[in-house]
Amino acid sequence: MKLTVSLQLTLDGVAQTNGGNNEEMDPGFTRGGWALPHNDNDAVQYILETWQRPDAFLLGRKTYSLFETYWGARSDDGSFGEAISSKPKYLVSTTVSNPAWQQTTVISGDVADHVRKLKAQPGGELLVVGSAALARWLLEHELVDELNLLQFPVIVGEGKRLFPEQGTDFALELTDSRVFGTGIVALSYRMGGRPEYA
Repeated sequence: MKLTVSLQLTLDGVAQTNGGNNEEMDPGFTRGGWALPHNDNDAVQYILETWQRPDAFLLGRKTYSLFETYWGARSDDGSFGEAISSKPKYLVSTTVSNPAWQQTTVISGDVADHVRKLKAQPGGELLVVGSAALARWLLEHELVDELNLLQFPVIVGEGKRLFPEQGTDFALELTDSRVFGTGIVALSYRMGGRPEYA
């Protein structure tokens, strides 16, 4: 099973509270909601198709809690709620032990080993959405097969970035790209090992 990370980012790489200013989710971050002014039906459809595609989801605790409250209550909406509620969900957490959202399995302990076992299953796709901290960890442990990034035409100047200032280097192979009417750019990459340097 391939592991794909799908995230929405600003041009300066921030992957934090794109849907609204939420102090509870991101204390001290006051520049949330950067995706809302770029509402684009075609981009929303693209994201929905991305959510409908995988065999299972892999989520961090904060994203899981937010999605369970919002999308879990919309499990038969024919849209995002149904896409995620109808599939198995793997929650990486050391604090949640008995999740209420159906088809949820908690992963704790040796997370890398658990993820490798999921990836060893034949075929299909394991999708990480939101969960930027988990995505950074998965990249650092070289567990990601593909990146699906939606880059929004905004620079917010602060916030948690997907890619750290220092970290592992990766060569990427562009497999798909789309530009939407509001300036959102969708970029899909296959991980390509180490880059070459001049």
